[in-house]
Amino acid sequence: MSEQAGAEREHALRTRSAVRIPRVVVRADLLPAFSVASLISLLGLPLGWLWAQLAPPQRMRVVTRDHQMAPLTSESWHRFDDLAIFLLLGLVAGLLVGVVVWLLRARRGPVMLVGATLGSLVGAWLAMRMGSAFAEARFALPAELRLGQVVERAPMLESDWALLAQPLTTAFAYGVLAAWNARDDLGRRLS
Repeated sequence: MSEQAGAEREHALRTRSAVRIPRVVVRADLLPAFSVASLISLLGLPLGWLWAQLAPPQRMRVVTRDHQMAPLTSESWHRFDDLAIFLLLGLVAGLLVGVVVWLLRARRGPVMLVGATLGSLVGAWLAMRMGSAFAEARFALPAELRLGQVVERAPMLESDWALLAQPLTTAFAYGVLAAWNARDDLGRRLS
């Protein structure tokens, strides 16, 4: 009986050492995560340009001699349109970034998730700033304004909460794909 117990104990020790739980690799993934974050943040430039092309301007009438303007009837709705277009672009970009980063199979894990999320946040901030600059250049006000003149004011983003759409969607897409994966190592090993 003791021989059988000793054999079972030895077998259990061998199987534990053979089946090792994969550990999170931090140091080896830091440089690739930083590179991915930098590349994703540059996505903000074309995203901002695209928003500036799609967002509608608000038509305003000059109402005082001090060049104060008031929106025409139903033109103030474009304030919502500008924000909604930016949010939708951020959601699509976040979804694409989350899926593409997941496809980097050799680097899957929490370090890459943090890098992709931070890169998406910086990219959304850059898209907001550059998009506003592109829109201001596209819809520049004339140098001389007359009383009663109708001008187009550049689209603007009035809420900084719009920055969260892209990074949250990136984290959600990556998290869903990680949860869907049934492997302990998230499929990092190519074998």
